[in-house]
Amino acid sequence: MSAGKFWRSTCGPAGDRICFLSASAKLGHLHVVLVSARNPLNIGAAARAMSNFGFGSLRVVNPFEPSFREARSAVGASQILARAEFFNSLAAAVADCRLVVGTTAVRNRELQHPVHRPEYAGRMIRKKLTGGVALLFGSEKFGLSNDDLSHCHCLIRIPTCDENISMNLGQAVAVCLYEIIRDSRAERAPKQPEPAASGEVERITVLLLEALHTSGFLGRRRVTDAEERIRRLVRRLHLPERDAVIWLGILRQMLWKMNAGKNLEADAETPPAAVSGGRRKKTEAVARTHRQESRK
Repeated sequence: MSAGKFWRSTCGPAGDRICFLSASAKLGHLHVVLVSARNPLNIGAAARAMSNFGFGSLRVVNPFEPSFREARSAVGASQILARAEFFNSLAAAVADCRLVVGTTAVRNRELQHPVHRPEYAGRMIRKKLTGGVALLFGSEKFGLSNDDLSHCHCLIRIPTCDENISMNLGQAVAVCLYEIIRDSRAERAPKQPEPAASGEVERITVLLLEALHTSGFLGRRRVTDAEERIRRLVRRLHLPERDAVIWLGILRQMLWKMNAGKNLEADAETPPAAVSGGRRKKTEAVARTHRQESRK
């Protein structure tokens, strides 16, 4: 997916909510810089994270060549790895960048830079993307050296528990890039369904009132403004258009069942002679109709 669009993902098992990640048209101005990376799986995972969030510029400083060659087969990251730029020094890798941000996990280290959480650093980087930004990640074993950090304007530290403060390289890249791509001001609420038209809502109200009369519910609660109350109640539901059709079908079926039950009760209470007489009259009426049609 190209920059400048929206990434859409379904949240929750029912898919009832949609989350949006806003993407800047300047994503190509951010360069992920891996310094002395050695593990091919981690290199591939970092490139995969870049692909996930729409970043395509990978710069590699002094990589362990066999590991990098092996990482090029990583699923979903081959194009990014194939386009990666190689540098012999960090200074050369960040020479065209106006903002250089490093990453660190060590807490007992005396740092000479401002240290930010990922969400704050993400907002700051978004504002500086037009001028070129380098995001540095050190080797899996040692991280960024003091010499590497001397090229940085500020640092990012991802909050982790004290028992295991260091994250996998691919995970760290994913967390940082997510915070850069995520713009809370641009997040959108799920698209609301079209509301039902007033005519459909009124039809639902009429059927509901008929069902309440037929069932005897309104007869037990004699209220002068019952119709107005029911009408207001139905409108407070804010029924979507797609649900209005279902409610109309439900109410019609309920009414049909209730009326059918009343007819059965009426037949059961009618004396046999009356039933026979009624049937005889119906038969005679049908016969007269046939005679009239035959004369025509």
